[in-house]
Order: sequence, then structure tokens, then C-alpha cells
Amino acid sequence: MRRKQVVVMGVSGSGKSTVGELLAQRLGVPFVDGDALHPAANVAKMASGVPLTDEDRIPWLREVGRVLETTAPKGVVVACSALKRAYRDLIRSEAPGAVFAELDGSRELLAARMAERPGHFMPVSLLDSQLATLQPLEVDEAGLRVDVGPAAPELADAIAAQLRARSA
Repeated sequence: MRRKQVVVMGVSGSGKSTVGELLAQRLGVPFVDGDALHPAANVAKMASGVPLTDEDRIPWLREVGRVLETTAPKGVVVACSALKRAYRDLIRSEAPGAVFAELDGSRELLAARMAERPGHFMPVSLLDSQLATLQPLEVDEAGLRVDVGPAAPELADAIAAQLRARSA
């Protein structure tokens, strides 16, 4: 398989970090949580319940792309919401080989998962704004979409298998 530059994407509560970490293990590459790449001002804004603007996201998305392009010779898996096509295009401008794995689930399931994460900076109150912002992957984008109903290990296995099949 060629160099793996994978973004595990979706709204908050979809399991990006958990699935991303498991996927990285299966692919034998490092994992980076995109939340750790946010500037402190973005984290503070979200923690106070204020959604980020596109302007807030631009430096963060560029950093996600740089991490994808430069982190490891074999590749990397990054968890990043990448909710809009324009965000994914910005990431691809830094990392043209990036492939997106979109985690999809019902609002009820996502809200329940978010409520089970005490101390996380993203409050459940921002879920609806994320769902309203979400633009699912389009047919011309390199990527795949998976339902988050199965357990995270099963999702990581399924994504890894699909990525391997695409690069075979």
C-alpha cells in the first residue's frame, strides 16, 4: 500500500479519536488527534460554547494538512472533523494524497456519546451546529463513509480493509 494519509472525519461524538487510533495501529502508522492541533484560542472558544468560524479554522486545517504531509514516511492517521468540502480541499492543498474516512451516525447516538465524555472541551450544545455544517463526502473526493453503529474495533478493521483494497 502506498503512503497512508488518512483523515478520520465526522462531527463531535462520532468516534474520530477512538477509531483513528485503532486504524493507525492496523495500518502501522502514527496517530495524531486533530484536536491537539487547534490553537488555544479555538479551544477556549469551543469550551465556552461558541462555534468556530471558517476564519478560526483556516490555520488549524492547514496544520492538519502539514501533519499529514510531513509526519512519517509511511503515513499518518489524523482525527479531524473536516465538516465542509472547503475544509477538506484546504487539507488536500497541503496533503494532496489525503483520503477521508467519514464516520456517520444519528444525532441521538452522537449526543449520547458526547454526554458520556465528561471534561471534553466540546459541549453537546454544539452538536446541532456541527450537523448543520456537515457536508458529507462527495463522489469525487477520495474517501469512504461508514456508519458508527458497530464497535470501534470493527470500524477500524472495515476502514483498513477498504483502504487496502483501494491501493491494491
